Amino acid sequence: MKVLLPIFYLPPISWCSVFLDEENEVTLEQFENFPKQTYRNRANIYGANGKLSLSIPISHNGKRIFKEIETSNRENWQQLHWKSIKTAYQSSPYFEFYEDKLQNIFNFKTVSLVEFNLNALEIIQKILKTEKTYSFSQEYMKPPEGQDYRASFMAKQESDFEMEEYYQTFSEKYGFLKDLSIIDLICNKGPETLTYLKNIKTNTI
Repeated sequence: MKVLLPIFYLPPISWCSVFLDEENEVTLEQFENFPKQTYRNRANIYGANGKLSLSIPISHNGKRIFKEIETSNRENWQQLHWKSIKTAYQSSPYFEFYEDKLQNIFNFKTVSLVEFNLNALEIIQKILKTEKTYSFSQEYMKPPEGQDYRASFMAKQESDFEMEEYYQTFSEKYGFLKDLSIIDLICNKGPETLTYLKNIKTNTI
């Protein structure tokens, strides 16, 4: 099935389940107008005080097309995000196995949000030992061919994907937090991540 996916920063688990589904032929959207407060420049992790949102600051240069969006380097957000991830997951079961690869996500130098997100996705695929291929949109398509996920995976709303609870570092304190960044699943489930993703039920969009 053809699916059109947005390009996310350290995508949520639900996004990865759609992306890595062997039956899906994936196209990534790069010509949409950049929508604020979405996973395109933010990711949710499980911190010591509950859900923690990591947001990439955007340069306000008048550009609106997603592939042209640039990150702002007025603050060292890459270092801050890595520090937050390390603090959140250093006591998780598998963090030490993937620490070096995860850190490389934040050593990548670019002002392009798309390039940063795609490099992170490439590293995540290496961690998962997957080689999912994908193409890019060549223009903004409305409506597109196949399933359109551009307005799915809402950062401010409860996920409507069905997924089983799994151990999370701080779950005894705050309970299970559903559909966080794929980083959460990797650090807590390790080699079982792909099996978990395959068992997620995708509700209609």
